[in-house]
Amino acid sequence: MTTISEPEHTSEASRARWLLTPEAVRSRCGRILRRAEEGALPHFSLNRDRLDPCAAYVADTIRQNYPDLEIPFHARWRHFVVRGNDRWAAMADREAWERKERARIAFDLAITSVLLDAGSGPHWSYKDRSGQVLARSEGLAIASLDAFERGLFSGSPANPFRADAQVLSTLRTDDLASAFQLSAENRLAGLEGRADLMRSLGRALQSRPDLFGGSGRIGNLADVLLQLGPAIEARDILIKVLDGLGSIWPGRSELAGQNLGDCWRHSGISAEDGLVPFHKLSQWLSYSLIEPLQDAGIEVRNIDGLTGLAEYRNGGLLIDLGVLSLKDPEMQECAHAPGDELIVEWRALTIALLDELAERVRGLLGLSSEHFPLAKVLEGGTWAAGRRIAAEKRPSGGPPLTIQSDGSVF
Repeated sequence: MTTISEPEHTSEASRARWLLTPEAVRSRCGRILRRAEEGALPHFSLNRDRLDPCAAYVADTIRQNYPDLEIPFHARWRHFVVRGNDRWAAMADREAWERKERARIAFDLAITSVLLDAGSGPHWSYKDRSGQVLARSEGLAIASLDAFERGLFSGSPANPFRADAQVLSTLRTDDLASAFQLSAENRLAGLEGRADLMRSLGRALQSRPDLFGGSGRIGNLADVLLQLGPAIEARDILIKVLDGLGSIWPGRSELAGQNLGDCWRHSGISAEDGLVPFHKLSQWLSYSLIEPLQDAGIEVRNIDGLTGLAEYRNGGLLIDLGVLSLKDPEMQECAHAPGDELIVEWRALTIALLDELAERVRGLLGLSSEHFPLAKVLEGGTWAAGRRIAAEKRPSGGPPLTIQSDGSVF
């Protein structure tokens, strides 16, 4: 992993701004990896001799899923494809929106859908209109797409394909529960947290007319980014997302009055603030906004400027294939909150090791980083391989660690 030097900060406000960048994610996670290499972490041991077998497993998964090695980006759009039927593309083609409006609608859908994508838990599924029963990410994606198409987030009765501040800020938990088909038997983890996140999203839209317009529509952010063209850096997308939506995250660390979102403390960070940023949902969201911008004619450069995603499929892959091992195996039997140091450590090591794993996978496939950026390694390989090995090891297909989800992290 390339070492990224942390800049000198003249103030807490300067440090807060830096922590809201992908460079900060790589730098702080790299520090945790170096502590692992020294054997100095409290919870995990690093077994580098398992990295090559792990890379081989990922490469094998890629060849199974994409024999031609034509792999799309890791993005929400993949989950709208069910048994070969791309439901988003079919809807967009049917409605035949003009180019910029299609980008706005894609932003409306992607942002609401990604923010509803925290882990569903093992007791939930969704039956779509064709009768197919879907679970986990695919189920959450189709449930959110159906809700979007019905106008659950729209303030315009004549145009359901919108996500507007006024509606989101007053979204009822019961309406979200109904959209996701919840019942006593069909339980979705973190329902109230998801509803709170949607309401917070609505308030954030209202507070930033410079990004979301006077109407507070999510899709207006597409116009802001399009005006930065004809070419932008992938990190520019994340910076705008964190700037505009940073206030939505509940009960998180703050620095200089700035909500830092998916950013947590670990004793292995010697910096004054002791914080490790991940910005998992924000980066997942940023990856998902690349394609709508490209479709609208913008070139998105340096996609590897974003990092891997600190979530349980990528992290579970590393545990299940022995790259990481718990120093106290009994901790695998406990439930852990997102802010627990064990989980922060696991997520940081996941981010740092994904960069190394990507290099090894590219070597096995004979591909360059230019043709096979991290966004494709995640989609074709590590995320899919994490799900594959989980299904091999556990009947539920769940992660190797139990996480208490509040609907706003994983």
